[in-house]
Amino acid sequence: MSIPTQMSLVGFVASAPELHFTKQGAECCRLRVGVEQWCREVNGEFTKLDPTFHDMVAFEGTARETHARFHKGDSFVASGYIHEYEVESRTGVGIVKEEFVARKIGHNANRTDYVVQRGRHAAPERPLSPVPEPPPIAI
Repeated sequence: MSIPTQMSLVGFVASAPELHFTKQGAECCRLRVGVEQWCREVNGEFTKLDPTFHDMVAFEGTARETHARFHKGDSFVASGYIHEYEVESRTGVGIVKEEFVARKIGHNANRTDYVVQRGRHAAPERPLSPVPEPPPIAI
């Protein structure tokens, strides 16, 4: 069986998360996010470019947690998918837009200092079982 994977997005919160409700009453959190861009030069060094900005949305539990835990400037890692939709411009022309739908989101451990507080979601502590040594290789 292969490892299940999902699309991810790494970036920073560019606008304060806003909590809304859908027509069906589901919680929905919308925010703008920035993604840093880099260009690899011929000599192997990297040049930082201007970030790109995108729309991100989360629903239900992920919406509540995003709204409660994230602030403008926070670095994040999110998994989910891209949703494309069409809107009508002022001139009546259809424009295709996209947003990243975050199914899961967390602070980026590479850029965020934090303390883990084990609590209601943590698995019960259990002693580490010894790792068996591999058998010797016969030559």
